[in-house]
Amino acid sequence: MRSNKQTGQPGDNAIQTGNGSGLFEPAPTTTPAVVVTGGSKGIGRAIAKEFLVKGHSVVLVARNADRLEQVAAELRDFLPARRQLEVFAVDVTRDDSYALLGQHLAERGLHTDVLVNNAGLGLGGPFFEQSSDDLDRLIALNVGALTRWTRLAMSEMIGRGRGHIINMASLGGYAPGPNQAAYYASKAYVISLSEALSAEAVGTGVRVSVTAPGPVETGFHATMEADQSFYRYLVPSLSPERVAKSVYGGYRFGSRVIIPGLINRLLSIFMRILPHPILVPLVGWLLAQRGRS
Repeated sequence: MRSNKQTGQPGDNAIQTGNGSGLFEPAPTTTPAVVVTGGSKGIGRAIAKEFLVKGHSVVLVARNADRLEQVAAELRDFLPARRQLEVFAVDVTRDDSYALLGQHLAERGLHTDVLVNNAGLGLGGPFFEQSSDDLDRLIALNVGALTRWTRLAMSEMIGRGRGHIINMASLGGYAPGPNQAAYYASKAYVISLSEALSAEAVGTGVRVSVTAPGPVETGFHATMEADQSFYRYLVPSLSPERVAKSVYGGYRFGSRVIIPGLINRLLSIFMRILPHPILVPLVGWLLAQRGRS
């Protein structure tokens, strides 16, 4: 299993574009790969495994190199013949992170055929109590990095005439979210951007999808200190594996919007038609932490 360094020169298979974008176009003989950001745990790990099992080469992307290597070792048993499983440690909020990925892939004879923008950050609690640093990090990751990677990947894919971008949002993106205000707003952005780009991409051979899962059984809710929120007791949670199967199904069928689980699909309709004077206080109550004074 090969890992990366974030420095160095373009590999022999890379062709630098002349538009000053910093992108590296893959050589014609490179192999298509599925790139999963936030691939070292939770939903990202499950999506990577699902694509591996279905016969794809996969590249796991996250910041923690040791954790990536550990996950890659766990997934090696699912690696199909004549396919590759690679890891790439990088902070996707870096301006040059996508160019570094392109270099890494070209050196290994790969190119991004499917990009799953799964890396994300959540913040819970009253907005005014959250630090500026935490809010800046959330916006940089959930909005900035996703936008940059989507634009650069889309440009490359349109040049090849094929590709698929899957952006991970949240069911919360369909409503304002008191007590998780910035997180919900960031996911509303992801939904809006992805649906617009899906329309822009018609006729290019490139597809753009957005996935909006409800609660998922990962450590994400604990990180946001939301494990004691009312919605954790009232809204059923899905496993990462269930979400991954829905993502793969959406990929296969070219779905514009992927909402795992029947209950979540019904909730998404409810959230879009309920008037905001009713919806917003209801969501705020669901997101409130039990026992908080």
